[in-house]
Amino acid sequence: MRLGPFPLSGLRRLAAAVIAGAAGAALAGCAAAPDDRETGVSITRDRSDLAYDGVHTRLLDDDLVNFRVAMRGASGPVDVSLYAECAAAQYTLIRGYSYARHVRTNVAEEGGIWQADAVYTISAALPQGLQTIDAEFTVDTCNRAGVPTV
Repeated sequence: MRLGPFPLSGLRRLAAAVIAGAAGAALAGCAAAPDDRETGVSITRDRSDLAYDGVHTRLLDDDLVNFRVAMRGASGPVDVSLYAECAAAQYTLIRGYSYARHVRTNVAEEGGIWQADAVYTISAALPQGLQTIDAEFTVDTCNRAGVPTV
C-alpha cells in the first residue's frame, strides 16, 4: 500500500506530548505518560510492539541527505515519518550542523512493515521554510520519547 508524500507534523505533536507529560507529572508528582487521545501521537517508549529496523543514510550533495527507515508495529505513517525525522536530526548533529529542513518524505506499508524515504537539507544556520527542525531539540525530544536516532 503506497501512501505517497506525507507532511511531517509528528515531531511537533510529539514534543508537545512529551512536554505536557513532563509538566503533568511534575504537577501530579508522578511519572504519568501523556495520552495519545490528547495529542494524536503515541509515546513510543510505552509501546513494546514497535521494532525499529534501522536507518540507511545517503549523502546526495554537501547539504542534502536521504534517509530510509523501516519499522514494524507502527500505528500509521506518523510513526515511521517521526523515526526518519529523529534520524535526520541526529545525523545533522554528527555532521556538525544545527538545523535541518524537511524536503520530502514518502511513506509506504507492505506486510506490516512501514518504510519512509525522506530527504532533508542540513545547515549551520536556520534555513528558510516552514518545516525546519532544531537538531539538538529534536534529538532530545526523540530520546525522551524512546524513538531511536542514527
